Amino acid sequence: MDITRPDRRRFLQLAAVAAIAQAVPARVIAAEAALALRIGIIGSGRVGSALGTSWAKAGHTVMFSSLDIEHDRKLAAVVGTNARAGTPREAAAFGEILLISVPYGALPQLGKDLGALLKGKMVIDTCNPFPNRDGEIANWAREKGAGVASAELLPGARIVRAFNAVGAARMAEAAQRQGPRSGMPMAGDDPAAIAVATRLVRDAGFEPVLVGGLAAMGKYLMPGTPLAGERSPEDIRKIAATLN
Repeated sequence: MDITRPDRRRFLQLAAVAAIAQAVPARVIAAEAALALRIGIIGSGRVGSALGTSWAKAGHTVMFSSLDIEHDRKLAAVVGTNARAGTPREAAAFGEILLISVPYGALPQLGKDLGALLKGKMVIDTCNPFPNRDGEIANWAREKGAGVASAELLPGARIVRAFNAVGAARMAEAAQRQGPRSGMPMAGDDPAAIAVATRLVRDAGFEPVLVGGLAAMGKYLMPGTPLAGERSPEDIRKIAATLN
């Protein structure tokens, strides 16, 4: 099978799930339960490996990728069932939804390298701009707002920002925790991408909280902002309301 070709049947299935999510929110979990997703993970560091492991255990198929294919092969072998390794281009072609978790300074080249593979693709963006690590592009992204900046650097992608201000160690254990779940703020503009990301946030052990669109709220989903850190879903909603 040529994984670079769009799978129309899968697209229609995901679109139907998104439509149910918009029209009848209480039924979305049951509708989604029948679909195991293909997830391309671009950047298999602490965040990418933690989330990919949780999603594989939840029944999704993940492809880990980075600049070190041997690392990704070893990681996939440890995760076992539902995990594989590939290049970033292979992961971008493989995934119905992508997790991009790389240093912000790598996004411009990544957007160029992946090119048409990103167009129309649902993307969870965990990338944060840090001036001391990423240089001038981080200052640009912070001034513009990280959500809007990521959308410019990954043209054509249907972006949802999430997993931006919670430590990787907490992500690794979230799916196994008992009791009330911590909230996970998300920002996005595409209803279908939001619906699928919502499911994956839950599968990672958090309760998703949509706080708004990329332009208005994407800039707050990073360390050092009022929405950073682990909070209850209700606290996230209260804080987000003060930022509008």
